[in-house]
Amino acid sequence: MTTHRTDSPELLVNAQNINTYYGASHILRDLSFSVARGETIGLMGRNGMGKSTLLKSIMGLVKPRSGSVEIAGHDMTGRSPYEIARLGIAYVPEGRGIFGNLSVVENLKMAARAGTRGQRDWTYERVLDTFPRLKERLSHGGQQLSGGEQQMLTIGRALMTNPEVLILDEATEGLAPLIAREIWRICQLVRDTGISSVIVDKNWKHVSQITDRNVILVKGEVVFQGRSQELHDRPELLQQYLGV
Repeated sequence: MTTHRTDSPELLVNAQNINTYYGASHILRDLSFSVARGETIGLMGRNGMGKSTLLKSIMGLVKPRSGSVEIAGHDMTGRSPYEIARLGIAYVPEGRGIFGNLSVVENLKMAARAGTRGQRDWTYERVLDTFPRLKERLSHGGQQLSGGEQQMLTIGRALMTNPEVLILDEATEGLAPLIAREIWRICQLVRDTGISSVIVDKNWKHVSQITDRNVILVKGEVVFQGRSQELHDRPELLQQYLGV
């Protein structure tokens, strides 16, 4: 099956009018969401508001009932996750999804490939330099790592694909403050290298420090999108939509 190109190649992700259901439950309601090249977006909202469902709908893990998903100008609506990943979208799911029976080295090297433009900016050596903790645990199995180390491994594995877009669902959930700070450092580093990012995390202050734009979901609908400064300047938004 061939894909067709549109006139918006700089929109790396362009989901339009998505309606996604779980059984009879209408989760995403005519939702539109896009990610431009080089853009870092914070995806916010209370639990159960549709954040993870949106990411899964983009990645092809959940099929929207209506609407369209374009990746780098290709119509990928209803396509398989591996096809979407091949177009440069790297997904770090909630719960991490590492291979516990493989070593750190194996988890990283199995993912290594050039990016969609042939770029190989993220090599095995660069990932280890970025995550010195992993360097000390190369022969450890994934299941032997702490939660924070597993998150580092999952992000490192995603970077080994040299992605155009890195999606992080619950980037620091359940991590000790010291480890969480390390994850935020990595997010800033990824941003500085020009990779687009979508970051889901409950800590809106940390998210908004590194994002260009923030999107808040309530019951599967976008209720706010704007620059980080606007969030800081309008505390009533945070109280109303995030409960902080």
